[in-house]
Amino acid sequence: MKTPVPRIALIHATALAVEPIAQAFERHWPQARRMNLLDDSLSVDLAQAGRLDDAMVQRFKDLAVYARGTGCDAILFTCSAFGPAIEAAGAAVRLPTLKPNQAMFEQALAQCPALGGTLGLVATFEASIAPMSAELLQLARLHGRHIELQTRFVPRAMDDLAQGRVGQHHQKIADAARTLSDCDVVMLAQFSMAAALPQVEHALPCPVLSSPDCAVLAMKRTLQHG
Repeated sequence: MKTPVPRIALIHATALAVEPIAQAFERHWPQARRMNLLDDSLSVDLAQAGRLDDAMVQRFKDLAVYARGTGCDAILFTCSAFGPAIEAAGAAVRLPTLKPNQAMFEQALAQCPALGGTLGLVATFEASIAPMSAELLQLARLHGRHIELQTRFVPRAMDDLAQGRVGQHHQKIADAARTLSDCDVVMLAQFSMAAALPQVEHALPCPVLSSPDCAVLAMKRTLQHG
């Protein structure tokens, strides 16, 4: 009996995340059926408000309910600053729902020394740093791990990418990452940063992880193996 091809909803808070996750699916799971939902006001509203509020959490639930109504088997959010809202959305629809950096964090912890270690996180969206740091440190505690986390924000890099200055975007990220050369693993926080991975790898002696590839592989394992 032929296994049905899963339908996966990709929910974005910025258009800059659409192409990186599409490319990751083409690399790792081209057979999966994808549908894209974009609300590019979410990132703007979070940056202006400075925090997640109840109304914003409800918007995530509404997007997830809509995705479920289209017949999706699972949901992958590509927006890295909204962890609690994504958890609430997943609980509301009772579908496999993956936060964008969840799989990357798991892999980073697995590659860290067993007795501790230092992880680096580079972000181009400043509002994502606090919730992502809290999420990673909580995950480390659940695994019984003590880690040190160093973070770097790259100002104006996201604007460079949006305005087509791809080379400048990549260079700024690589320059920021170079200051994390003492880390055991360095992570690129936003999906939109994925194309800078080769340049960052060249700048660092340690492993570098990007969230789209980790997320697609984790979603594939979840749906194919339960």
